[in-house]
Amino acid sequence: MELRHVWKIFGERSAESMQAVLDEGISKNEVLARFGCVVGVQDASFTVGEGEVFCIMGLSGSGKSTLVRHINRLLEPTSGQILIHGEDVLHKNGRQLRLLRAEKIGMVFQNIALLPHRTVLDNVALPLDVKGMSRNRRRAIAEEALALVELSGWEYHYAHELSGGMQQRVGLARAMAADPDILLMDEPFSALDPLIRRQLQGEFIRLSEKTGKTTIFITHDLHEAIRIGDRIAIMKDGVLVQIGTPEEIVSHPADDYVAEFVAGISKLKLVSAHSIMLPLESCSLPAAELERAPRLPESMDLDSLIEFSIANPGPMLIVDGEGRDAGVVDREILLRGIQGAKEADT
Repeated sequence: MELRHVWKIFGERSAESMQAVLDEGISKNEVLARFGCVVGVQDASFTVGEGEVFCIMGLSGSGKSTLVRHINRLLEPTSGQILIHGEDVLHKNGRQLRLLRAEKIGMVFQNIALLPHRTVLDNVALPLDVKGMSRNRRRAIAEEALALVELSGWEYHYAHELSGGMQQRVGLARAMAADPDILLMDEPFSALDPLIRRQLQGEFIRLSEKTGKTTIFITHDLHEAIRIGDRIAIMKDGVLVQIGTPEEIVSHPADDYVAEFVAGISKLKLVSAHSIMLPLESCSLPAAELERAPRLPESMDLDSLIEFSIANPGPMLIVDGEGRDAGVVDREILLRGIQGAKEADT
């Protein structure tokens, strides 16, 4: 998936104000003052790889939910391109767009709106019913989707008989039943109690690893984004301020706004061995000592390195993703890495 220079301007004079932005480079405030229009998304561009979980986070009003609704054209962008498998979604007619939504893109909202007169099974099977699938086939697929979210045995209950967390699982199962290539999840867990929310985050991580669905996950909670996302995009006032891995976002914030966001996040579980290791070519330790050193993956975080070092006081050889020796971490390097993480925290 790729978004190229996507803009959304709300208001009757949106086209006129968009032209002024392009010709004159006027600001969001100037758009409001001159045209009475509101800029919801400003020049948003990013790509999402197959199977990636891409989190978009920001405060209320930052534009994150507005942005995600452009991907399946629940909102029409004022300008830009949205490509899925290389095809521009904006060029699709009504029939093609309905097919895209039915077969390629599933969406889970914060308010999942289960139909109260339908059983759990029939709620999950609803998208397949709309597509005209036979009753037996759609119910079989719905049962499989419910098993994925660990709700087997609840097929013939109704929404009011389920907890909030269980209802969210039903919503996820409904989105999964159509076997979409892409999942759009707009703050699906934000209304839940903290304990249930964390449990569902764990369930989502398990499900994501099992199914490999490409996912756009909207949240206002940085801890949730760090736990779930392969990469994170932080939005402010309709602008994508920074895009990076959790480690990059927390260790190297792009500006004061991002720095304030990440100020309370411990970096010990985010900073990796790769970030603090001494490159092998710069290491002066004898080859014999390095040969005896335990080999650890470059993705191991500081917290895990500390635990390992307690029982293994010698140097640690760090290997890359292909198993090649890449660098060394000893206790001095580890302590400096910890010190750097703590300094960044302050």
